[in-house]
Amino acid sequence: MAVSRRVADDACGIAQAAAVVGDWWSLLVLREIARGHVRFDRLAGELGVSRKILSERLRTLTDHGVLERRPYQDRPPRYEYVLTERGYGLVPVLVSLQDWADRWLLGDGTLTGAGHDGGADTRRVAALVGEPVPAGLRLPGTDGRAHDPVATDARATVLFAYPATGVPGAPADPAGRQVPGSAGCTLENRRFRAAWPRFRAAGVAVHGVSTQTAGEQAAFARAEDLPFPLLSDARLRLTAALRLPTFRAGQDLRIKRLILVIGPDRTVRHTLFPVTDIPAAVTEALALATADHREPA
Repeated sequence: MAVSRRVADDACGIAQAAAVVGDWWSLLVLREIARGHVRFDRLAGELGVSRKILSERLRTLTDHGVLERRPYQDRPPRYEYVLTERGYGLVPVLVSLQDWADRWLLGDGTLTGAGHDGGADTRRVAALVGEPVPAGLRLPGTDGRAHDPVATDARATVLFAYPATGVPGAPADPAGRQVPGSAGCTLENRRFRAAWPRFRAAGVAVHGVSTQTAGEQAAFARAEDLPFPLLSDARLRLTAALRLPTFRAGQDLRIKRLILVIGPDRTVRHTLFPVTDIPAAVTEALALATADHREPA
């Protein structure tokens, strides 16, 4: 006996999820809130949507526990909309949609870990200049603490993203020990480590970020004796907030190699993407970070 579509959909996770966020506007609302645009007027302006449609989508997402409405003003009452833990669970979906569209709709279908001039991801990274890094964002670091990606007490922050530092089952060293990062993208970290005294003398903070777990990064940081923290964006919160370009390596979603120079006011001042010459990019990042002589507030 054939099962009716309705009964089958009741037991289908895809159908149930689509009932909550399968609408065009709902997905775009979630995209903007992940970017830090959490107030009604800002959402309406960013999306160019009618206030009626926006109100309906916010109500639906709040009713389903994806968003929480929090007051930020009493007279008159005003609210902002923030992601709940259930909402943050949808962030990887947003990033995967971005990754899929970059490859299949905005690209030629090829899979690559590098950007190229003129590509959709290159234009999106370039458009980050002037945009803020959302406040309140914290990522676990290799020192066991949660870090703001932006060091607001520094002259500037150089945030460099890389796919990964090492691979599972990396070959052992001659003494038979596993060396984290003995295969993979380690050059950025080593170049920034070598240049660290110059960054520190200039009052410029350096943070590395990847989608690896904090444990994987900590093992690598100890092996390489890194003087700056590596931050784990395994939950893709920073990636979604800035719409960073990604690619898939096996089953893992990785950030493409890029560098952001961010002011103490949290505003992105400069972007470097694609990064094809890592030593030159490290030098350029320091020059860009020190070119603006404004002191932190």
